[in-house]
Amino acid sequence: MDPCSFVRIIVGNLAVRFPAPSSSTSSEPSVSGINTSSASAPNCYCKIKFKSFPRQIVTVPVIFRTESESETRCSTVAACFSLSKAQIEASLKKPKLSVLSVETYSRGNDVTGASCGLASASEKLLGRFEVSLDLKAAETKTCLAHNGWVALSGKRRNKPGSDPELHVSVRVEPDPRFVFQFDGEPECSPQVFQVQGNTKQAVFTCKFGARNSSSGDRNLLHSSSMMSETRSSCISSMKSEKEQPSKERKGWSVTVHDLSGSPVAMASMVTPFVPSPGSNRVTRSSPGAWLILRPDGCTWKPWGRLEAWREAGYSDSLGYRFELFQDGIATEVSASSSISLKNGGSFVIDVTGGTTTVGSTPTTSPQGSLDLGSGSSSGSRPGSGSGSDFGYLLPQHPAQSRGFVMSASVEGVGKQSKPEVEVGVTHVTCTEDAAAHVALAAAVDLSLDACRLFSQKLRKELRQQSQLGVV
Repeated sequence: MDPCSFVRIIVGNLAVRFPAPSSSTSSEPSVSGINTSSASAPNCYCKIKFKSFPRQIVTVPVIFRTESESETRCSTVAACFSLSKAQIEASLKKPKLSVLSVETYSRGNDVTGASCGLASASEKLLGRFEVSLDLKAAETKTCLAHNGWVALSGKRRNKPGSDPELHVSVRVEPDPRFVFQFDGEPECSPQVFQVQGNTKQAVFTCKFGARNSSSGDRNLLHSSSMMSETRSSCISSMKSEKEQPSKERKGWSVTVHDLSGSPVAMASMVTPFVPSPGSNRVTRSSPGAWLILRPDGCTWKPWGRLEAWREAGYSDSLGYRFELFQDGIATEVSASSSISLKNGGSFVIDVTGGTTTVGSTPTTSPQGSLDLGSGSSSGSRPGSGSGSDFGYLLPQHPAQSRGFVMSASVEGVGKQSKPEVEVGVTHVTCTEDAAAHVALAAAVDLSLDACRLFSQKLRKELRQQSQLGVV
């Protein structure tokens, strides 16, 4: 089937420009009410809003009209929003929903309020910029909605004035995706359908199982009999687990088969999920781990590695870290978002101009080679970017790695979870490509159960399959 229609809105190349600093030694405010003396250049940030998406907040560089723009303006992505076909159609019915807004604020040295999305006593609204977007046209071609300077009063200025100006680029582009949906929980060995509008077509089947033991990444990588092992019965494995109960969750696997019955991907738990000493929870210091594998002749070849744990404190959320394997070498995709164990959420890989974005789940992330699950840019990289290039490619990654990669939406613990997977069309060249993302989604979903408190029982299907000795 054909991919589903999606559209991405990308906002970037942000900078605020003030009039040249006064040569007077007295700090006199400008017409805009902001002191622009060189000794106290204001800090600025923007709040970017579109429809009902979470508001995204990003710090922007400040320049004066005497400075070279290329020295300060940054070609980075500040925000990104993704819309499905249904959301696009809804916007067409209400044109006001297709307006993107960028509010620009100045602030003092206290940035605590702004970082939390709250107004602080020292912040001042400089102005608001709005632009209407043609989402329908963007389904088939890239549209540059705006690129350049605009007075923060909302009117273009041909000559420098006394008011601050905002430089912003807004691009809307087609982002077709293949959409897959499990017809049941991964531990129930469900079918997986490809979805296109109201049409569904079965493309994969999943087989959940439990190995006798989890011997770690190294043994799994060097095993040449894994393919045949996944096809065998797990009865003896379950008996062994029952005879030697232990306070750990281990050996789970989900093998993805195509319609001919051939295995095309696997998610295999290679590091047990065990509670940290003196507690009933899996912690970040000792996470459980999965390998995502693809067939390679008679054995399996690692494609990715997912670590998961239960966040400390009362956050009640799943933390995770993800790595991709390229030529046998693991490259960290710094994951550092979290999914609510109660309400579920989305696991998203989205590489756009060195930043990572999330569609509906705003989160934060630390520094890393790539970001996974971050709602906005964590910093700015000086550059001489022009137009709307956004510094679109990461130097260490090829062109096909840009933009949206995949997302997996899962339900919380205790709810019937039928994961939905979206994969960018540029990342699917064969059946195994799609299957690997489906297997990753299964691992994310099962990690919510694996990270349940060890004082709680697992789901019935998991207890029957693995016979784990938990309290």
